[in-house]
Amino acid sequence: MPPLHSVSPATATTGETVTVQAQDAECDPRYGDSARIQVIVTDSVGKKVIDTTAPMNDAGGFSFSFEVPEEAATGKAAVEAYPHNVDWCDDTGTNNRVSEADLPLIRASCAARVEPLTITR
Repeated sequence: MPPLHSVSPATATTGETVTVQAQDAECDPRYGDSARIQVIVTDSVGKKVIDTTAPMNDAGGFSFSFEVPEEAATGKAAVEAYPHNVDWCDDTGTNNRVSEADLPLIRASCAARVEPLTITR
């Protein structure tokens, strides 16, 4: 599962700095030394205004700051953060992280975790 992340502040004006962060997971996910977090911010009209990766530690902890782009529409935006290039939720039932497991894992459909960000002017 993607790390449980938070967004601070919850309301920001364009040009203001916002931080997306997560604490280390307690389940020892072992993302690796070169792990990255994918951060996507979609504004209120559905336009991706941030779509980038940032460093994440082996246990899933990260902190990423960005300035709210001037072109972002005002209103409720969605902030997603999930491990980059890791198959954490595959509706096909295939798990590429534990392909060597003795027992097959069957996954159910799941949705991305989204945190809100209100953008103002």
